[in-house]
Amino acid sequence: MKNKKSPYSLHLATKAIHGMDINPRTGSVSLPIHQTSTYRFTKTEEAIKFAEGDESVYAYSRYHNPTTDDVQQSLALLMDAEDAVLCASGMSAITTTILTLVKSGQEILSTPSLYGGTYRFFRDELPKLGITVRYFDPQDLPGLKKMINEQTALIFAETPTNPSLEIVNLKKLVSNVHNAEEKFSRNIFIMIDNTFATIINQQPFNFGADIVVESTSKYIGGHSDLIGGVVAARKVITNRIRQAAKSYGGSIDPFVSYLLHRSLKTFPLRVEKQNENALALAKYFETHPRVKRVLYPGLKSHPNHTAAKKQMRHYGGMVTIEIKGGAERATRVVDNLQIALNAMSLGGVETLVSIPVYSSHINMTDAELDLHGVTPGMIRISVGIEDINDLKEDFDRALRV
Repeated sequence: MKNKKSPYSLHLATKAIHGMDINPRTGSVSLPIHQTSTYRFTKTEEAIKFAEGDESVYAYSRYHNPTTDDVQQSLALLMDAEDAVLCASGMSAITTTILTLVKSGQEILSTPSLYGGTYRFFRDELPKLGITVRYFDPQDLPGLKKMINEQTALIFAETPTNPSLEIVNLKKLVSNVHNAEEKFSRNIFIMIDNTFATIINQQPFNFGADIVVESTSKYIGGHSDLIGGVVAARKVITNRIRQAAKSYGGSIDPFVSYLLHRSLKTFPLRVEKQNENALALAKYFETHPRVKRVLYPGLKSHPNHTAAKKQMRHYGGMVTIEIKGGAERATRVVDNLQIALNAMSLGGVETLVSIPVYSSHINMTDAELDLHGVTPGMIRISVGIEDINDLKEDFDRALRV
């Protein structure tokens, strides 16, 4: 017998653990892994139904898989979306969505500060397809409204941005885009990369976003042991993305879906502790004589703190610091850390550090680094769930070497 309380009225932590169905019909508390590439038809009639588009018939795991379907439903519920599509990586989620919704001859307007992989896709790949990307100042949203024209198909924004942790005011962003839409005969998609904030700390749909993407490799996965991405939106949008994904081939493996389901059960707990540790570490860095600048939306010193306070429940697990002495000094700090690990990902239970000019933003010109707000002395810190006193001692020791 199912729980009589609607899953949509449950609180976030309960949704993360139980998903859509409080008592699964299989009786299995842990989600079963359907580790199969193909499925047997009991009768040819089922193959015909599949060919006619009957989504209830399983044929091939690139199209859909029961384990993945269950996790997609759980993520849609968690993200307050009609539907969600899992992809093989965060970049697959971004590229599949954009290639589905934006045509040759159209353009994307984007925040300038982006994850390096997204920026390189915009810079190197989209022009080959006749798609233009222009960049707007996220602190001048009326200026964005003026930039929108007949060719504008999609607005793309990260908030907080990677790695400068700039905040885009989502309410004002959506308002300016919708005001500009009145001049044209079609809607413009608003797509938000919510990876740094996570759905725990920020809900872009509450402010009118059309599409939310997150790299599930990061906070949702949370254990640095999987690669994946998710796109959440209305079904009229996800149906198009799902169909395109079948052709592009960026399908997620059933075992990775299972690992995501495992991670969802502790997702709110992990992020809560990361939020707590990050704020404490950011405050500590503000008092350290070797730290030139601290970027964290939860600090009053952050230039976008007021906007962050209005749209975020908490301020996330990412802290960026700038070290006096540039890249050489930043390298010395990173190489002398003993608890925090020098690694290029983020969102795991362990604290990870990276130097953006040598990792996410490698091989960019000085002008491009300036566009992204990246300096040579920056260290990006993905704060884990270790004891905060151990983390402070680790960074203090490394900063004084």
